[in-house]
Amino acid sequence: MREPAPNPVHRALTGIRQGARRVDTATPASRDRALDALRALAILGVVLGHWLVTALVVDGDTLHTASPLGSMPWLAPVSWVFQTLAVFFLVGGHVATRGHASARARGTTYPQWLYGRLSRLFRPVAALLGLWAVAAAALLVSGAPLETVHTLVKLALSPLWFLVVFAALTAATPLVARLNPMWPLAVVLHVDLWRFGLGGAPDWLGWVNVAAGWLVPYTLGAAWARGELDGRRAGWVLFAGGAAATAGLVAWAGYPASMVGVPGAAVSNLDPPTLAAVTFGLAQCGLALLLRDRLRRAMGRPLAWAAVALVNLSAMTIFLWHQTALMATTATALPTGRRSGLHTLPDDLTWVAARLAWLPVFALALTVCWTAFRSFEQGPRRRAGRPSRLVHRHARPADVKASRHA
Repeated sequence: MREPAPNPVHRALTGIRQGARRVDTATPASRDRALDALRALAILGVVLGHWLVTALVVDGDTLHTASPLGSMPWLAPVSWVFQTLAVFFLVGGHVATRGHASARARGTTYPQWLYGRLSRLFRPVAALLGLWAVAAAALLVSGAPLETVHTLVKLALSPLWFLVVFAALTAATPLVARLNPMWPLAVVLHVDLWRFGLGGAPDWLGWVNVAAGWLVPYTLGAAWARGELDGRRAGWVLFAGGAAATAGLVAWAGYPASMVGVPGAAVSNLDPPTLAAVTFGLAQCGLALLLRDRLRRAMGRPLAWAAVALVNLSAMTIFLWHQTALMATTATALPTGRRSGLHTLPDDLTWVAARLAWLPVFALALTVCWTAFRSFEQGPRRRAGRPSRLVHRHARPADVKASRHA
């Protein structure tokens, strides 16, 4: 008697488990999976944070941005969870420092190393710029208000500031890899004293903190790569010291409690970075160091590791297109009427509940963007019979050599 055909869901789950085991088996034992986990958490934290606090409000025939943090400031702790950029710079400093040292040992020149680091970082940008150049022109030709076009383009391209700063710090790795993080922290402190304490500093002075502020976690990552932050003591010092300093700055120095920008607010902790944002980043870096052993153990599970590897493989695509996914959802739903959580003012808990319900739709729209544009980051899809890039990217050298000759 013929056995019944396997359930399609069961087949899919079996395939996912088998693929996860292949990725897990092909990953070198020397790879620090905690770093990949931290990078994935940092990227996903930024994406979820933006989706939760960015509202596109329909006002007549125009759109403008708003934030629930403006009308409900008691939601500021949400920004403490999802403002995770310091962790990304921490991991970036660690990886770039070790990568540059390894490249020098192999005889790779600095320009070759830098090109390899930045090419994958910026390839996906071309697709984003091209699509939004066409979209902006189409909107203007169709008669869309200039204010609306400006709002949409600014929101879509807002992730690019991060890439520019990260690329500049990456290029400066040979110069800053051994810099004590206290030096850029001192620069941030003095800039803020001039801006807020003395009150006579020109506006442009605050932008010095864009480099100095993110240089703090970046150089911490370099120190971690040199083995200077091993042990839980360093993690506790950074976490406790950074948290206490941030609490003091918010409670007694007048810094905003929100760690992200709020439209209409007099001061933003991120635009440009303030001392409070930097000390908050120190606390996050300390927490990352404290969690690394647990993350390494968690990444021993094939399914968890395969998910993290997949996010890392598409990190820039996810980061660059997440705001476009939000706007695409907003625009698609607009003909059906003004929807709470999408088009209305974010001024009550009803909006918050509705926005949470929209998150899966944003994720679906981002998946569509990922499917369409991931090749700009990952390269062309593999030919039939060739090993997956997910496996290839995490394979041992011997496995990679074998796959190239398969």
